[in-house]
Amino acid sequence: FLGWQIQKAGRTVQGEVERVLSQMLKEPVRVVGAGRTDAGVHALGQVAHFRTEHTIPVVGLQRGMNALLPDDVVVTEAEEAPADFHARFSARRRSYRYVVTRRRRAIGRQYAYYWDDPLDLRAIREATSLLLGEHDFRAFCHAGAEVNHFRCNVYRAEWFEKGDELHFEISANRFLHNMVRILVGTLLEIGRGKQKPEWVSELLQSGERTRAGRTVPAHGLFLLSVEY
Repeated sequence: FLGWQIQKAGRTVQGEVERVLSQMLKEPVRVVGAGRTDAGVHALGQVAHFRTEHTIPVVGLQRGMNALLPDDVVVTEAEEAPADFHARFSARRRSYRYVVTRRRRAIGRQYAYYWDDPLDLRAIREATSLLLGEHDFRAFCHAGAEVNHFRCNVYRAEWFEKGDELHFEISANRFLHNMVRILVGTLLEIGRGKQKPEWVSELLQSGERTRAGRTVPAHGLFLLSVEY
C-alpha cells in the first residue's frame, strides 16, 4: 500500500475500503480514518467512519466488506456511531508500536527494523522517560509538516524485550508526521552510546529537527489502537 490516504496513483487502504463500500451500498462513499498512516506502516487498530442513509445491519456490513476486501485488509469490528462521531477529531488517545529486531531474517522482515549494533537498554529507557507529559515535539516532526502547533501530551512510552525483538510503545493525545519514527531513531542513537539520555530534553528545548536522530524505516511501525 501507498499508505492510508487516497493518492492520484497507487493502491491505498482508504481507496480499497471506499471501493468496497461504494460497491455494496450502490453510492459514492467517503471514508475518514483516525490516522493517515504512511506507506509501509501497518495498522492493527485503525478506526474509520463513513455516513450513509442505508439501513444495512452492521454485522452484514462487516461480513460483506471482508468478503470483498483484499486479503491484506480486514474489518475486525463494525458498529453504528453517534451522528457527531469523527474518527479523527473525536479521538482522545492513539497508541503506536515500533519493532526493532536484533536478528537478521528473511521471513517477516517487513514487520521489524533490523539493528545489529549493541544497545544500552537502560540508557534508552532513561531517555524515554523524558518524553512523558506535554511538550513541544517540533524537533521530532517531519520538516515539511503543516500543523497548527507541535504540542503533544505523551501518556505512556515504554520499551519491552520480546525474544530477539525490542518493542517501543507510545501513547499520546496526538502525533506529528514521522514523530514516532524520529523518536526511535533518536533513542537508538542514545542506546548505541552516541548521545546521553539528557539529549532528549535538549532536543525538546531546541525544537531543531536537524539535531535529532534520523527517521527510521516505516516498516517497523504499527498503529496499535485509537481510543475515544
